[in-house]
Amino acid sequence: MALILTIAMAVTTLTALLLLARWGNVICTGPMPVSFFTFFAILFTSGLDVGLIMFPLVDFELYAREAEYGFANPLAIEFGFWGFLVWAFYFLTTFYFCIVEPKLQLFQIPAIKFTNNLVVIGTCAFTAFLFLLYLPDYIFGIGPVLRYGLVAAVILFAVLSSTDIKYVRILSVASTWLFFALIAAAWLWSGMGASGLLRTLAHIGDYFSNLHRFLTPISEYHQFYLYWWFAWSIMIGQFVARFVGGLKAWQLFAALLIVPSIPIAIWFSVLYFYFSGELQVGPILRFAMVVVGVIFVINSLDSLIRLYTTNLDVTPERHGRWRYILGNWLVLCALVILYQFTPLKIEWIGLIVVAIYATVYWNIVLRRHQLTGVAT
Repeated sequence: MALILTIAMAVTTLTALLLLARWGNVICTGPMPVSFFTFFAILFTSGLDVGLIMFPLVDFELYAREAEYGFANPLAIEFGFWGFLVWAFYFLTTFYFCIVEPKLQLFQIPAIKFTNNLVVIGTCAFTAFLFLLYLPDYIFGIGPVLRYGLVAAVILFAVLSSTDIKYVRILSVASTWLFFALIAAAWLWSGMGASGLLRTLAHIGDYFSNLHRFLTPISEYHQFYLYWWFAWSIMIGQFVARFVGGLKAWQLFAALLIVPSIPIAIWFSVLYFYFSGELQVGPILRFAMVVVGVIFVINSLDSLIRLYTTNLDVTPERHGRWRYILGNWLVLCALVILYQFTPLKIEWIGLIVVAIYATVYWNIVLRRHQLTGVAT
């Protein structure tokens, strides 16, 4: 699995660079263009999930302890798992669905369409499962009934939000501002000040000086992360491409790699200050993290639900609002339980996505004559 992942990483990274060199000035516009901030909010909250809020403090301990991460500090390692280069996946797929898919319609081929929607549904459920898995680390003493009940409620809210695209937009923008507020609150309570924040941010420099190391799996845990990014990449590109508002390809590339990485870097730096200084995350801040994490889960889920139900034409208009809500809720709850009690892993879904990539690459080679005029 590591070899497959290494090859896939090399091919996708080279493809992104080739797109920049050959078609960097191509204008990317989706069918529902929005302002840049709204686009960023939709991308940020759809392309990330509760792990952004809940993983770092646990991950820092792992990176500080395990020898394979010794080439850089824990903050740089965590940033490498979440920021900058991995967002090239989203650039590649967003460009594809803006520019290439309208010409080739590969995702309308029945086998590809079925497999893609299966991936979206499976990854959607995995997002909810991760929330279920990490809840005890953030709500101490939570019992199984409340734990499963909270996850079921989150899925229900996400399904309700997915019934109208305007709810997805509103929730994306609102949750982005809430995340910024969470960063500000955690920073103020830490007492690190501006100078402390800048000093901590400087640790991320280890990531850029070791950028090449993140192109291949550093460990099994890093492999899990990379397959997770692959699992998300096609569906996020497919979803956010419709909101791109006339950006050149190089602008889209810069926006995807740099803009989301800034709040990620600041958030991780604040949490790293807590970790390195052995500061306690107080109950109020921990509660705020749970609240924002819940909203991020809802935001990620509603985007994915909206995507696969649109693809499958399983809409509230066609089947009725309450049938739509109940059906999606039952399916996702069942899949969360499947992740909990079976060996089903996100790596398997990531492998399926790599196979979809290979199929798309092969079809592009076969149909390259249909792409005449892409650069105009």
